[in-house]
Amino acid sequence: MSEPLALYVHWPFCAAKCPYCDFNSHVRERVDAARFGAALRRELAYEAGRVGRRKLASIFFGGGTPSLMPPGVVAAVIEDALRLFDPLPDIEITLEANPTSVEISRLAEIRAAGVNRASLGVQSLEEAALRFLGRRHDAAQAIAALEAARGLFPRLSFDLIYARPGQREADWRAELRRALDLAADHLSLYQLTIEPGTRFATEHARGAFVLPEGDEAAALYSATAEEAARYGLLPYEVSNYARPGAESRHNLAYWRYGDTIGIGAGAHQRLDLGEGLVAARRHRAPEEWLARVEATGHGITATEILAPADRAREALLMGLRLSEGVDPARLAARTGVPLEEAVDPAMLAACLEEDYLRWTPEGRLAATREGRLRLDLMLPVLLR
Repeated sequence: MSEPLALYVHWPFCAAKCPYCDFNSHVRERVDAARFGAALRRELAYEAGRVGRRKLASIFFGGGTPSLMPPGVVAAVIEDALRLFDPLPDIEITLEANPTSVEISRLAEIRAAGVNRASLGVQSLEEAALRFLGRRHDAAQAIAALEAARGLFPRLSFDLIYARPGQREADWRAELRRALDLAADHLSLYQLTIEPGTRFATEHARGAFVLPEGDEAAALYSATAEEAARYGLLPYEVSNYARPGAESRHNLAYWRYGDTIGIGAGAHQRLDLGEGLVAARRHRAPEEWLARVEATGHGITATEILAPADRAREALLMGLRLSEGVDPARLAARTGVPLEEAVDPAMLAACLEEDYLRWTPEGRLAATREGRLRLDLMLPVLLR
């Protein structure tokens, strides 16, 4: 409990649902933003009453599309958080935005509200790819948004999606170089995956498109790291690249298995409340979440004190995504399970032998580049 908290604020509304997205996002003709904003503030006060005056390292507005929030609501939530907790002097406050003209026009107000880090959902700089991905902006708008955000925010990140149908390595390298020339200090570069329940899942199942797989996908992943490195951005997590010191502090709290508060419809959290690590989730439906918060002060629908083995498994699932790896001493202190009891010893030995895992000079267990390519296959058999 001596470590600072990370606060996640979920705004579940979007102007349209992207075909690849399985996040808890909803399209509504009208949103009573003042009412939802008041509910977010009430739920934040409820959590602050439970955890006490903890240090606060980061606030992250995610969604949905939080740049559709009125800037006054963003400012009010930030003000409450800074009052209810003890913010670190260099607290990171991130808000996700899309590069549409409506959202670009709000960037200055969002900065004035207290946000000091923007994360833009660019996804591609190719017109055909943007149409395929269901995005509502074009490449020119994406570039304009990046240039505007770079002039407003001390720190800037943006997302791109690769391994799209028919994408060639040379084309991806060229697109990525264009993006890196626009220069953020942080990039999230995601391989397109098919998530159950999405429109892409339906289309992919009927053969409407084919994604790169196997060696082709691995080559695109390798090209991603090589091009980012040319601009000084290193892969500190499987899909995230940053200049040293520019890593997302908020996301590091998740990957390092720290204490997190999540408010808003569908938000999850992990908190040490003195009785063990407590997992909680909130109602996914925005209107039902709102009714519950207005009636009881929170929208939590389920809580669970996680067993030590579950804590260890979660911590390793998250931590082995990081280039820095997992500190065995911290794992044992956080979960109550020594590393040697959390993994299958024979599989650990085999992964070390095959150079999928390694021990770092600092004594951490970390995945190698080859291991990161195989994490999804390796972790289920490695972890107990």
